[in-house]
Amino acid sequence: MTSTTADQPALAGDGTAGKEGGPPPGDADPFAADALPTPPGATRALLLSLLTPMRARVAVAALLLIVQQAAVQAGPLLVAYAIDSGVPAFRDHDYGPLAAVGAGYALCAAAAGALQYAFLRAAARINQDVLLDLRGRIFRHAQALSVDFHERYTSGRLISRSTTDVESLRELLSEGLQELIGVVLSFVSISLMLLWLDLGIGAIAVASFAPLYLLVRTYRRRATAAYAERSSAMASVIVKFAETMNGIRPVQAFRRERANDADFAVSNHRHERANGDALLEMARYVVGSRLVANTAVAAMVLWGAYRVASETLALGVLAAAVLYLRRLYDPIDRLAMFLNSYQSASASLEKIAGLLAQTPTVPEPAQSKALPAQPGEHPGREVTFEGVRFAYRTGGEVLPAFDLSIPAGQTVAVVGSTGAGKSTLAKLLARFYDPTEGRVLLDGTDLRELATGELRRGVVMVTQEAFLFSGTIAENIAIGRPDATPDEIERAAKAIGAHDFISSLPEGYETDVRKRGGRISAGQRQLVGFARALLADPAVLILDEATSSLDVPGERAVQRAMDTVLQGRTAVVIAHRLSTVEIADRVLVMEHGRIVEDGAPAELIGGAGRFAGLHKAWRESLA
Repeated sequence: MTSTTADQPALAGDGTAGKEGGPPPGDADPFAADALPTPPGATRALLLSLLTPMRARVAVAALLLIVQQAAVQAGPLLVAYAIDSGVPAFRDHDYGPLAAVGAGYALCAAAAGALQYAFLRAAARINQDVLLDLRGRIFRHAQALSVDFHERYTSGRLISRSTTDVESLRELLSEGLQELIGVVLSFVSISLMLLWLDLGIGAIAVASFAPLYLLVRTYRRRATAAYAERSSAMASVIVKFAETMNGIRPVQAFRRERANDADFAVSNHRHERANGDALLEMARYVVGSRLVANTAVAAMVLWGAYRVASETLALGVLAAAVLYLRRLYDPIDRLAMFLNSYQSASASLEKIAGLLAQTPTVPEPAQSKALPAQPGEHPGREVTFEGVRFAYRTGGEVLPAFDLSIPAGQTVAVVGSTGAGKSTLAKLLARFYDPTEGRVLLDGTDLRELATGELRRGVVMVTQEAFLFSGTIAENIAIGRPDATPDEIERAAKAIGAHDFISSLPEGYETDVRKRGGRISAGQRQLVGFARALLADPAVLILDEATSSLDVPGERAVQRAMDTVLQGRTAVVIAHRLSTVEIADRVLVMEHGRIVEDGAPAELIGGAGRFAGLHKAWRESLA
């Protein structure tokens, strides 16, 4: 009995198939940092774009809060009137003023409560609509960004942007803005009221604003850095968690649990320190602001009591002033909570704005062209690489001065060691990347001149993973052509040879394959992937080694499916196993981005080159 690896040796680097040519890690890569560069003004523009469509609703909510604050701030005036006018009248058996004060106070309290309810309801709807819009923007924009972005910016960070960072904005919109508007209205209205009641008392209140302003300014400066670090630390925790859970099989297979625990502990402790620093800054602010507030209240009470005793100030005015002053300083803690939410949301919104500011490196053409009509039942299209050079942003040149012509309907196998440029060639043909120089042509049309929809109908890529989404097998096959009927889906599965195993499943084509298709085997996932490609009916098919992770029976089943799906089509097969090459009309051997051998399989086997040596070693392994 021969093992899979003995029976089908890899050409080279099988363990990292499809990964060569990617950007190397390093500090030079800006994507190594959590925060993407944010253009000046992008954060404010994003916030305005979210709020502008609902500006009428925002205005109504603001009006409700203003009227609510007016009802709240009427209370101390009623108390002053009761002390200075109602009580003397009561002594003269005139109960009208006190009754009026009681009724007015009750009416103001009821109005304040009703208006607060109306405001909270309006604000909650605005809040949820803003977050709904923002999450949708992040999801749509992330899908629109090119493959090179996703190869450098981890999915964990994207999850952090759409969850943790959006949640920070929710806290600001649902609680922080109400606190801010309430505090601003309180400061303005109470300051004016104190100045109107008594100029000296009002002056004490206004003078206390200077140290409070300095405290707020210092807090904002120090807290900005603390909350930016907290957001980055949280993203690091999410990235590590998502990476470990997605790779749980190799984690357990290679007993990486203890090492991962240690790595996660570093990220977790970093988040703990960042949280502690943010809370410490808020504690300093609260203590300082309360010290200023209590000092100002004590000074005003002592001076006011002296003036009441000397009959230069009415007792009711002093009582109202004390109530107003307490109401002026009571929101200071709430202001700290707003600043807390603001700093967190500001850091998060900047990260989101940086993400949304990213533009696709593979843009849609300004004026798209259509591919010429295809004659015949399954005609392929001619593929041409014309003077192509390619280098990743953070790496060296992968394809230097590359030229290649593939006639329509020809199947080309591309072999070579890891890093030779095989997968880069496939990515350029699928237009996941654009060449640094030169052109990739499909029937003479530059791929950059084709709209994405037109290109995806003509060129389909099947990767070695054959990624399946949660959902039924029928739904996964129908991704190739969403308008396909159940009969067409079944015919595609039969043609590929997948119908029998699908029919044997508990619910047949309606069986849910679950996350990443984990309910079925790797070979079965590949067959579903080929059925999807056959249903899409592309003119050009790219296979990024569809058999490298399969056992012998699974590989043979997939190879039979390949014979069906490749008929009449132009095909580029990235090959890591020599058995795959047997179906090709032509073999290209690549080294360092250059074609070092090019010919029919039999011609190259009969020669003395690199491919002949690989084939000889493979035949000897089968003996």
